[in-house]
Amino acid sequence: MPYNEYIAIEGAIGVGKTTLARMVSEELRASLLLEVFEENPFLSDFYADRQRYAFQTQIFFLLSRYHQQSRIIPQTLARERLVSDYLFDKDRLFAHLNLINDELAMYERVHRILGEQIPAPDLVVYLRASTDVLMGRIALRDRPYERNMSRDYIDSLRLAYDDFFSSYASAPVLTIDTDNLDFVRSRQDRGYVIGLVRTALEQGSIQQALPQLKEQAPPTGMRILKGGRRRLGDFQRFHRALDQEKGFGSDLGMNFAGLTEEVGEVGREVKLSLIEAERLADRTGNYQEALDRAIAGRRELLAEEMADVLAYLLKLANYTGIDLEEAYVRKMGRNWRRDFESRIRNLQEEA
Repeated sequence: MPYNEYIAIEGAIGVGKTTLARMVSEELRASLLLEVFEENPFLSDFYADRQRYAFQTQIFFLLSRYHQQSRIIPQTLARERLVSDYLFDKDRLFAHLNLINDELAMYERVHRILGEQIPAPDLVVYLRASTDVLMGRIALRDRPYERNMSRDYIDSLRLAYDDFFSSYASAPVLTIDTDNLDFVRSRQDRGYVIGLVRTALEQGSIQQALPQLKEQAPPTGMRILKGGRRRLGDFQRFHRALDQEKGFGSDLGMNFAGLTEEVGEVGREVKLSLIEAERLADRTGNYQEALDRAIAGRRELLAEEMADVLAYLLKLANYTGIDLEEAYVRKMGRNWRRDFESRIRNLQEEA
């Protein structure tokens, strides 16, 4: 069965998300999912009095987006590609912009529960534009409930989007600056943008499918199993689905003990490989060749034990609320900038 990509188009109000989503869906012959924001009964009141109506507006949006995406995305992707003009994760961006204190804490708890059920996109297209350009486009489309939007609010929203996508790690992000693009009226600009999207999709790596779960597993778990572009966070979500289906315990101590046991199993396989390499080297006189042959003979067992180590690490990350991919990228970024040779020399001098 072919793998059907899911593309989300994102950006601040007025940047052209819906317009581009329609164009991309038509070009890729994909189904189209549009956000139904006009149905929010609090929206007009919110733009008139943000502080008073922020919580009602945000919770309505969250539940509406969850209801739409949790149902439509898995069903559609089982048949064909999908292009959406919004990303479920971005709901938190607006919440942090508009909510504070207990209201924000309550929102975060609800979002955390619902977000686990939503499949991550294969590609997010983030459309950027300056505040002046956004204000001009908002005025041009002249929606009644947007007429009272202040420039300061749009500017803060634009900055919040930039900040959000600077650290977004749940899916690959293609950022496109649209200040000097007019993909509505210019066929050349439209072709350029769609070409960027096609290239981003083609360059994504396709990984093997994971073992099957029962159909009652969370939709995000089922999506991950079908193969396709995945990141480390997807494997964390898979383990949440697996633990839910199999009833695996979430006791931190027991899972840490399981991790250390599996690390020991890896050590045993490495030790046996080294022993075998010494034996073969006595015959061949070439230790590297002997080591390669010894490892090849135990590679399948080594792979199984290493997979178990990774599984326990993913589970521990889930139980402690750690985004393992984000933590890895951040830590390796620091390591890349370190001067390890100087550090080794200092340690040798101290010794």
